[in-house]
Amino acid sequence: MDYKNLDQALAFQDLKKMDRVLLKNNLSAKRISLYSAAAGSGITYNYAAMPVNNEIIEKLQELCDEMELTEKYVALLSGEMMNPGEKRLVLHQLTRGNCTGSRVEADGEDKEAFYTEQLERIRDFSEKVRSGRIKGSTGKAFDTVCQIGIGGSDLGPRALYLALKGWAAGDNVRQLRAEFISNVDPDDAAAVLRTINPETTLFVLVSKSGTTLETLTNQLLVTGSLKGVDPAKHLVAVTSKTSPLAGSKDVLTSFFIDDYIGGRYSSTSAVGGVILSLAFGYDTFAQLLKGAHEADNNALNGDIRKNAAMMDAAIGVYLRNILGCSQTAILPYSQALSRFPAHLQQLDMESNGKHVNRFGQPVSYQTGPVIFGESGTNGQHSFYQLLHQGTDIIPMQFIGFRENQYGFDTEVEGSTSQQKLNANLAAQIVAFALGKNDENPNKQFDGERYSSLLYASRLTPEVLGGLLSHFENKVMFQGFLWNLNSFDQEGVQLGKVLAKKVLKGCEGDDILKAYADILM
Repeated sequence: MDYKNLDQALAFQDLKKMDRVLLKNNLSAKRISLYSAAAGSGITYNYAAMPVNNEIIEKLQELCDEMELTEKYVALLSGEMMNPGEKRLVLHQLTRGNCTGSRVEADGEDKEAFYTEQLERIRDFSEKVRSGRIKGSTGKAFDTVCQIGIGGSDLGPRALYLALKGWAAGDNVRQLRAEFISNVDPDDAAAVLRTINPETTLFVLVSKSGTTLETLTNQLLVTGSLKGVDPAKHLVAVTSKTSPLAGSKDVLTSFFIDDYIGGRYSSTSAVGGVILSLAFGYDTFAQLLKGAHEADNNALNGDIRKNAAMMDAAIGVYLRNILGCSQTAILPYSQALSRFPAHLQQLDMESNGKHVNRFGQPVSYQTGPVIFGESGTNGQHSFYQLLHQGTDIIPMQFIGFRENQYGFDTEVEGSTSQQKLNANLAAQIVAFALGKNDENPNKQFDGERYSSLLYASRLTPEVLGGLLSHFENKVMFQGFLWNLNSFDQEGVQLGKVLAKKVLKGCEGDDILKAYADILM
């Protein structure tokens, strides 16, 4: 395979010379019906309000072919070393199914068999907890689970849990309450601990290395506060086989992950699987895995018109590197996805926020955009003013569903709440694209604000898995286009090193000590 920088691609040079597309001249009912790509799992990606036409799409296809996106994806799925910074395989897709049929070996074991074994252990354990066969140390059944982790051990699992609460209630799926402790700020743990019963709470400690400072600090904070219970009977670990937590007498049991799944990609591993299976039952988690696997398979299609993740990635690179858009807003019109933008912030910005290519050489073009977002319609009354009339054009990715999760609604003035929600979503897309002329400059909307729409009938576990996979694969494809290593995160390490230095008295660093003295 040929790994080259984006600006070395002939198709990219051609794209720079092509005429720009004006939405006001091109947006039409026919275009809206035609400009869609399947994302798998019942999800459709509509890009009619993006500044592309058939000629640009053809050139984006040439770019994806020239940069060998499908071939690189197959190499990743087949177990080739795709994380050169850490010299590791990248196997998060394998946690939800084998897309190529290739046997993937590492650490002297079949990795598909390893992940399948962990799923079977999660199924067995979660069923025993939910049925009351495994109880707390005082003999009471567990009714609450609490995950202790940070970064990818918190953001993805928390976003997925919140996304499924309404679905579970609407479909009468029995739930255990779930809580999360992530921030080393003691107020985070205190706020959770004040609301739970230690006798009926099972804690899930997530740390691959077993040495993550913030997580272990929170573990000790939590276990030190538990009164009248044996902490070892109320704590399970998600960790690596070689960590100090593996087989520790301080935990009830351990579930294993490995170095080939980065934290931000770990929601379909034991990192998300344990707490989601405990909270909703293993069958719910299995449905999520099924949806993610279907979307992974869909991403293998070399035709970007049939591959939503690749189309989304290619258009995103066009926006970033041809049109100069530095930010992207993620706008789910679903309260259930209220924390999904936060997860995508980490997924995208930690993966592609890089200034050197996969060989460690500086790149001469812009890479990952800033990601932010909020659920609609709340965001409309917050930051949409800038999106509509600000001086920067910020592309938007909307997410919507025809039906709500709970099945609860009411009609007011001739329409239901869900209809009002989706009316706002449709109106915003058109308002951003076409704007409005007005003699009053304060009421002038220039339009030409780009957006896409991911939509499905209802947010179910399978659809949620498809959404998760769509964005993971979009980020992966963009990393291939920018010639980055999207699977390490050296940018988070320097601050950790200096924080440890502060806790050791700053070791002669006067500038560090001056700031530390302000706060400590």
